[in-house]
Amino acid sequence: MKEKIWLSSPHMVGTEQKYVKEAFDTNWIAPLGPNVNGFEQDLQNYLQQDKTVACLSSGTAAIHLALILAGVTKNDEVLCQSFTFSASANPIVYQGARPVFIDSENETWNMCPNALEEAIKNRIALSKKPKAIIVVHLYGMPANMEAIAAIAKRYDILLIEDSAEALGSSYKNQKCGTFGDFGILSFNGNKIITTSGGGALVCASEEDKQKAVFLATQARDAAPHYQHSQIGYNYRMSNVLAGIGRGQMEVLDKHVALRRKNHQFYEDLFKDVQGITVFKEPTTDYFSNHWLSCVLIDASVTGFTSEDLRLHLDKDTIESRPLWKPMHLQPVFKDCLYFGGKVAESLFEKGLCLPSGSNLTDAHRERIANSIRNCIFS
Repeated sequence: MKEKIWLSSPHMVGTEQKYVKEAFDTNWIAPLGPNVNGFEQDLQNYLQQDKTVACLSSGTAAIHLALILAGVTKNDEVLCQSFTFSASANPIVYQGARPVFIDSENETWNMCPNALEEAIKNRIALSKKPKAIIVVHLYGMPANMEAIAAIAKRYDILLIEDSAEALGSSYKNQKCGTFGDFGILSFNGNKIITTSGGGALVCASEEDKQKAVFLATQARDAAPHYQHSQIGYNYRMSNVLAGIGRGQMEVLDKHVALRRKNHQFYEDLFKDVQGITVFKEPTTDYFSNHWLSCVLIDASVTGFTSEDLRLHLDKDTIESRPLWKPMHLQPVFKDCLYFGGKVAESLFEKGLCLPSGSNLTDAHRERIANSIRNCIFS
């Protein structure tokens, strides 16, 4: 049986074991410890912009804490990109608040600034000014942060930047995750670097970080006994997993380069194929880590759909995946407000994510190319 080619599998390089061994040798197995501190410092050094970082159990936990720090409570409204994974929106509901979904723009596939401003004006006119905005850098592609940040500032709405898929990406030479009042990172097993499971909250100040850390460690008051004046959460990252992250940080730029090499492979593969468009940066202002390389397939031209290609690849034991189903089309969010047109819906209907791991070999890419050619010309 053929070896399976995964969409985006973990890529360990060996240095991770050094930090994990240190955790075992020093018995720093529980949450917190030197690796957590070191990983946070590594991320701060990488992101720059005078940001502070709190390492947490997941990117979802980071979004939840960002919403709490933003003061989002029951019946508040939060504007959220519709074309994203559910983890961007679910924490809004954790707080008893209501998501208001925003369509994408064609250029970046991310939040459309025009639809965002339309939504803000509509809600303010009804005396329901949104409490926060959650913008996502999807598949590693930076959103139009200049326009979106300007809108957030104009209407004095806190901006949360979901960079779960975009560590290593930048917009106008500034790292994704550093534009908003809060930034979100994810180190899930399929991300550009991984800690098996984990995430981080990027904060604008040390005060915000310490508030987040307090909430993430069960909100334990400063007392010799266990005393709690507010609800807390078990959201801190373990010292063992942070050790994996420290090793992964040493190869982050290499992993970005390898992902971008995969993207160029797909650009070359499809350059003369009518009806298939590879998702790429709209201008030189954008630098994507190309966490996942994606294509749009116009079935009226190709004679096959994105689902046809997915099934064809699957028969060759090659994993691919449809683009995210927009949140405003999800059953759980069917009653939520939505602003915009049909961009996100069209992307979902036509799009496919192709194998993009930094551990793909030339042999893997040859198998992928052969399978795709067989589908195109069959």
